[in-house]
Amino acid sequence: MARLLKMPLLVILIGIGAVTMYLPASHAFMLGNYPVARAFFYSATVLLVLAAMLAIATAGRRTRNMARSQLASLLGAYLVMPVVMALPFQQAVQDTSFLNAWFEMLSCFTTTGATLYETPGRLAPSLHLWRAMVGWLGGYFVLVMAVAVLAPLNLGGAEVISGRPPGRAATGAGEISHIADPAERLARHALALLPAYAGLTLVLWVALLTAGEPGLVALSHAMSTLSTSGITPGQGLQTSGLLGEMLIFLFLCLAISRRTLPGAGLVNSTGPFRSDPEVWMATVIVLIVTFLLVLRSWIGAIVVEDAANVPSLLRVIWGTLFTTLSFLTTTGFVSQDWTATRLWSGLETPGLVLLALTILGGGAATTAGGVKLLRVYALFRHGERELERIIHPTSIGGAGEAARRMRREGAYVAWIFFMLFAMSIALINGALGLIGIPFETGMVLTLSALTTTGPLAGLATETPVSFAELGTLAKLILAFAMVLGRLETLALLAFFAPDGWRRQTGKS
Repeated sequence: MARLLKMPLLVILIGIGAVTMYLPASHAFMLGNYPVARAFFYSATVLLVLAAMLAIATAGRRTRNMARSQLASLLGAYLVMPVVMALPFQQAVQDTSFLNAWFEMLSCFTTTGATLYETPGRLAPSLHLWRAMVGWLGGYFVLVMAVAVLAPLNLGGAEVISGRPPGRAATGAGEISHIADPAERLARHALALLPAYAGLTLVLWVALLTAGEPGLVALSHAMSTLSTSGITPGQGLQTSGLLGEMLIFLFLCLAISRRTLPGAGLVNSTGPFRSDPEVWMATVIVLIVTFLLVLRSWIGAIVVEDAANVPSLLRVIWGTLFTTLSFLTTTGFVSQDWTATRLWSGLETPGLVLLALTILGGGAATTAGGVKLLRVYALFRHGERELERIIHPTSIGGAGEAARRMRREGAYVAWIFFMLFAMSIALINGALGLIGIPFETGMVLTLSALTTTGPLAGLATETPVSFAELGTLAKLILAFAMVLGRLETLALLAFFAPDGWRRQTGKS
């Protein structure tokens, strides 16, 4: 085991990916789908041999800069693993190109959930299982790297709490570049997170089975909920029912705050849960958005003379509440009662509101994408303090040192991230415009990729946007956007910045 942990992270990931391929191979074999079973079995065996050869070739390798090495491994995982995972997928789907298979796997691994195979019958059940598994593994990988790598380097939202420059080791986390072996640190956090992550997935799977969902659908929805990938083997949540949606809603709350899973000690998990800023911010946003959308629908129902329909009103309230939380956590599940909103009010889908929710995103060090609630909270507190100073210029801001640090340095870094995020939107949308995609369609696709919310493209506009109809260049641009949205711009800047520049930034 000690020798295994000393292998490069990419080699370990390739080995894990190969081992997991035996599960869909066994599933396909049990269903009698032998071509799909062979594709996964042969790919898994070849990749295991490749991983063993790479492990031998890299034995005894030493890394000088641990922090830079971990960021490189994080970036390399999104470059290599989708290629590895696309091998059996492309072999099992004979009438697809490797580009499409790679895009599908990248979308799953980044927990985006944008699919090129919109007709459920196009793929065999074992391939739907593989999509959900890749998304689940991608969510787990995000959690481990967020806690073990990004948080100690003041990235991924931790910079808002610490107030220190992004890319520089946080207080008490100097081990990332000097003391602890990176493999041991990753293994420690991975083992701490796995029981809770896998256990909660199992609990939700059993609960959805009890609620009446078929086995494969329930497992896919359980994996997609915990990883916030929004991957489904059918047409959304049609088989879930009200009870199934309530169960999914409950587990979606895990993506609001990093404190719901163990192993987040480096990102400040002290204080009562009810006073957690991310929980507080998410609750306020969900309730306000739900109230405004329900009010909008009720006013529309008055026009069509159906405002007194109480059952329809209750369905609209639930559908809006569920969908609001789903898109805030960048999952993209849509309640069955969301359609009732349009039928009851006669109004179009509030796509702009859904776009805004995905931009805000979920909690830091969770599987959710977007800007993250912690950064929004820091800017909110900074604005609140500035208004207070305008009214009372001689007032003194209280609430302790941590709160003052968040209002000052934390808000400053959060604002920089917002500007980088806005620049990313402009660059990606501009690139899509250069290849002939209209502005509105390009904006929806850009935000869908950057916020890792693939289902957003089919719901934000009156005419659903299909990823399958995009050309090669558009897919490559959106693939880059998905990786950028998953890694975050600050992490990429910290990786490409020279070591001397980072030291100077930390001293200034």
